[in-house]
Amino acid sequence: MHISAFDYDLPKEAIAQEPLPERDGARLLQVERGGEGLQDRRVRDLPDLLREGDLLVLNRSRVLPARLHATRAGGREAEALLLQPAAPTAARADGGQAWHALLRPGKRLRPGDVLRVAEGFTLRVEEGREEADGRRLVTLHAATGSVAEAIERHGHVPLPPYIRRPDTGADRERYQTVYAREAGSVAAPTAGLHLSPRLFAALHARGVRWTEVVLHVGPGTFQPVRAERVEDHRLPAEPLSVPEEAARAVNAARSEGRRVIAVGTTSVRVLESAAGPEGALAAGAGQTDLVITPGHRFRLVDGLLTNFHLPRSSLLLLVSAFAGRERVLRAYAHAVRAGYRFYSYGDAMLLL
Repeated sequence: MHISAFDYDLPKEAIAQEPLPERDGARLLQVERGGEGLQDRRVRDLPDLLREGDLLVLNRSRVLPARLHATRAGGREAEALLLQPAAPTAARADGGQAWHALLRPGKRLRPGDVLRVAEGFTLRVEEGREEADGRRLVTLHAATGSVAEAIERHGHVPLPPYIRRPDTGADRERYQTVYAREAGSVAAPTAGLHLSPRLFAALHARGVRWTEVVLHVGPGTFQPVRAERVEDHRLPAEPLSVPEEAARAVNAARSEGRRVIAVGTTSVRVLESAAGPEGALAAGAGQTDLVITPGHRFRLVDGLLTNFHLPRSSLLLLVSAFAGRERVLRAYAHAVRAGYRFYSYGDAMLLL
């Protein structure tokens, strides 16, 4: 299929720039996966839309304050977006820690250049080939404390570029799910941003259950597909893990005929990547570069809670694979007409 089949028009004013005051106050478009029905709801309606025994699968990855504002020689500005620690992850003999990062201005930064992030916190550009996605090897040095502490103290929330403002202190809380625990993502698993403690209490009272997996989200997930044929699109590998308790919970739900509902496309990719030949979820850690396109046979996912995604993105391909391209684009057109808010801080869809 040609990527142009996954395009749509969106007014700039439809792109949410701020989160709503309440997480579960977002609008929710309910889409019949096997029919034509569309219903305008609110995320707080989820307990009424789900069944007793439904199992939600959450991605508990935590977003790093991965954007480092820095200065280079002469006081000129620079920026680094940390992607993931380089192997081995242990600190070097000099106390430095190696990372993969995207640098700006990338072409002007040479091996050996040292960027000052803050007093006592620096980044050195290392020798090595720039990868296809632009990542380079750098070493972070903290004069006091650990590198991880310096990143937490001086890093900025890596808001996506379509949010046209600097990050604020409020983003540290709101661009993070309430259940995020394992640091490693550079973009939020945004469907989960809508879930609040109040909503979890209501879901529990309804008899809805949940379990947690991990996929550390890299920047490639949200970038436009540049291949003309969607089948040719590739994603950089991202770390994932499936705890034993998650594998047990998902496999029990499947064997008992209960629905497995993924919260976010990242949870879908974990489930579909770790599904065995017979459809059982395997526990363990690894990496995935799975790109889900129309024609994919879903083995573990019965429902999906997801935000609205960019045109020509791998995430829109995944949602279209799950519910059908024409149905999804028709739902998107309805959302545009009805004034839904789009992307990370926007509204959501429930596909069942």
